[in-house]
Amino acid sequence: MRVWIDQDLCTGDGLCVDHCPEVFVLLEDGISYVQADGVAQNDPGGAGSMVTVAAGLDRAVVEAAEDCPGECIFLEPDAL
Repeated sequence: MRVWIDQDLCTGDGLCVDHCPEVFVLLEDGISYVQADGVAQNDPGGAGSMVTVAAGLDRAVVEAAEDCPGECIFLEPDAL
């Protein structure tokens, strides 16, 4: 699975970071981003910042998306 955040919709609550700090990070601007190898992917509002979810983190990422008050976390299934 791959994931990205639309920063235009992010409310900055940080619930995603609570669920899965390995994938999500809250930056100084108060907005959440996905991260790959510890580096925030900051292409605001774009799927260009999409990252692949590491094995074992799928459930936490899905729960983060479900609990997100801004509904800004987007999930893309792996190609079959």
